[in-house]
Amino acid sequence: MSGERAAFFSFRTNAMDATGACIIIGAGLAGLSTALALAPAPVVLLSKEALGAQASSVLAQGGVAASVGPDDDVELHLSDTLKAGDGLVDAEAARKILSAAPAAIERLARLGAPFDRDAAGRLALGLEAAHSRRRIVHAGHDSSGREIMRALIAKARATPSITLLENVEALRLIVEDGAVAGVLAQGEGAPFAIASSRVVVATGGVGGLYLHGTNPVGSFGQGLALAARAGAEMADLEFVQFHPTALDGPQFPLKLVSETVRGEGAILIDDRGRRFMEGAPGAELAPRDVVARAVFRELSAGRKVFLDARASVGTAFAEKFPAIAGFCLANGVDPATQPIPIRPAAHYHMGGIKVDLDGRSSVEGLWACGEAACTGLHGANRLASNSLLEAVVCGEFVARSVAGTPARPSRASLAAPGRPLARDAAPVREIMSRHVGVLRDGAGLREAAGALLALSRANERASDPALVALMIAVAALRREESRGAHARLDYPGQAAVARRGALRLDEAIEEAERLPARLVA
Repeated sequence: MSGERAAFFSFRTNAMDATGACIIIGAGLAGLSTALALAPAPVVLLSKEALGAQASSVLAQGGVAASVGPDDDVELHLSDTLKAGDGLVDAEAARKILSAAPAAIERLARLGAPFDRDAAGRLALGLEAAHSRRRIVHAGHDSSGREIMRALIAKARATPSITLLENVEALRLIVEDGAVAGVLAQGEGAPFAIASSRVVVATGGVGGLYLHGTNPVGSFGQGLALAARAGAEMADLEFVQFHPTALDGPQFPLKLVSETVRGEGAILIDDRGRRFMEGAPGAELAPRDVVARAVFRELSAGRKVFLDARASVGTAFAEKFPAIAGFCLANGVDPATQPIPIRPAAHYHMGGIKVDLDGRSSVEGLWACGEAACTGLHGANRLASNSLLEAVVCGEFVARSVAGTPARPSRASLAAPGRPLARDAAPVREIMSRHVGVLRDGAGLREAAGALLALSRANERASDPALVALMIAVAALRREESRGAHARLDYPGQAAVARRGALRLDEAIEEAERLPARLVA
């Protein structure tokens, strides 16, 4: 136990009294940004593993989208975001977040992020799918997430106001009289409670709910489970973005072959060498949902799919994309001379805990930011590299809101009975991949909802992942149209009016219980 933690911890009650501090659950880019923006106010930061070890942010190859080029501006960035979001972007939220992008780049640079620059010292800007300008700010070429996180982790470790609880997982939110009163957590020993009236969820995404994903295996939506059990409202849960070009292989998570490779001219071919995206609007640089469905259909037809950068990048591949070249070579593929085998993989969740522009959820004292939150920025389909941007910018927004909210005296009981309970998403993955994946239909979604409800009740270790998956399946069942990343084979068209979705856990359970008995047995 660290000295900082000992200052809060009471061995008599097996609890921490952090009443004056904000608790941040999750130490990826969003959590670290919030903690650093709150300094010098006290923060208790919970990380399931060592800082950065299980954060999706570390894996990000693409960079931070920001309108900092001489031919770019916020209105162009907003226009691209609105188009990609397919009618469901909250324009007010998007404008506020995108307008803060240039300042966010400057802040990250001050914190030590080693952004790539040209010979004149200007930011080197990359192009990614559905962007009309070069506006992707990278660090370490295709290692942006790792390099940005390295800088923020070092800064967090050196910040006295941040108490780091590594290898500690949040199990439940403590709620009294409809307001957050603390967190029940689990480290190496028995569960313990942390008292606080201000909690931020920044736990990342849901890729761990699928057989093929690019998020760490533990990313099963744990923050959504915490908030949903506390009564928080969710939004747009049905929209799960599948990245079209993950390196096809047996490992989990799958390695991502960044969109930037297609931005440099790489093409998609099948095992006969046919360029199947040729002629489609945008071709390989069409929005991610379009490309992912095209790749998925090829695979479903029994064909293999490859990303071919031989003509466009060729022998310069290792110089331009050192990280991608390294893991391709480790898998027996030389991208300079061979096409890269790829497949779609669950990559980003546009939905999440419903929050306002300050990151406040529907539960008093609970905020959320990053991928766990749904701000409305991404709509039905996230524009590439807007995710790291949102994590940084909204971390600052949340910090300002938390700082302006006085801590309340905790009325929570600090007793923490119970036993350690490891969570396991493995039983959920086959159900989600088969029925709630790239392509969906009503029959499959109903089958998934019934199976997930039964699993949540029969398997205690799988209960939290199953409930998150259940909410996604019910939200997908409710949306009787195809829009963005949500594609229904039985409803291929779009509704005349684009409407965002909202759902609470009790509603999802009630709807699943109304399914035919054979589906919930």
